[in-house]
Amino acid sequence: MTAGTIEHVRFQNKDMYWEIAADIYFPKNLDASNTYPTIVAAHPIGSCKEQTSGNIYGAALSEAGFVVIAFDASFQGASGGLPRFLENPHQRVEDFSRVVDYAVTLPYVDAERIGVLGVCGGGGYTWAAAKTEKRFKAVVSITGANFGNLQRSMAAMNGGIAAALKGIAQQRTAEARGAESVTNAFLPETAEAAEATGDIDIIEAFDYYRTSRGQADNGCVLFEAAHSSTVLGWDALDHAEELLDQPLLIVIGDKDKQGAFGAYRDGHTAYEKAASTDKTLLEIPGASHYDLYDRPNGAGEALRSVIPFFQEKL
Repeated sequence: MTAGTIEHVRFQNKDMYWEIAADIYFPKNLDASNTYPTIVAAHPIGSCKEQTSGNIYGAALSEAGFVVIAFDASFQGASGGLPRFLENPHQRVEDFSRVVDYAVTLPYVDAERIGVLGVCGGGGYTWAAAKTEKRFKAVVSITGANFGNLQRSMAAMNGGIAAALKGIAQQRTAEARGAESVTNAFLPETAEAAEATGDIDIIEAFDYYRTSRGQADNGCVLFEAAHSSTVLGWDALDHAEELLDQPLLIVIGDKDKQGAFGAYRDGHTAYEKAASTDKTLLEIPGASHYDLYDRPNGAGEALRSVIPFFQEKL
């Protein structure tokens, strides 16, 4: 542990057969004899801790005096678990509690001042996790997307949800009988193909994940096919009107109203449904979904509110 540095860690909880990989960002003024407010940071779907949750939000929050634990979801990034690239909402939500279980063992973490931040699908999972993980005292979503809504919308545009579930079932049966695992790519193969969709989220996703802007070894944007049925019946905001009661900051960009990932819509829904009596919906003018990943007019503007929010609530 050194002030102003990043420590790469791996840990394994009692309920796991695999390890979770995380990067811990330390404040520059770290005093080993003190405890610090700590933020758990979750990456987007198909992404990893080196993309936006860690290198942008983790770095900025540690600069502001917080310890930040940016983690890779189970089955993804540098974390363990098979099958690879599994996107199971129940496991994704449980990972948040696994990270908190680890955090509270660290001598420099103030266990009574832990917050959570998630980006894109990680933001949707943040809402879901905070409903039942009350060690989180403050909650921030950055262009949060409800992955259940997203997958149902995409299935509806590609033959329907029933057809999607039938295809998943057939693939699962085939693999049970010895077939090779199949992964689905979330993005078109070329920038031209992305442009042809006419959708701002797909176009900008290609620019982020497939160029030097955001490329990372573990940010593969791949999804395992045979075990993906769960998400089609899952919703990040089920019972939010009863359970999502912590102080809440929801950040969206107003340029993303028609984006395929639905973050603008989901942000408004989360704000309306959340039980919290201390909640803010921040629309950043002129910012798109991916501006909120790393651009000054997006992430930079978001941090102008995120940092004081955590300073006040933690």
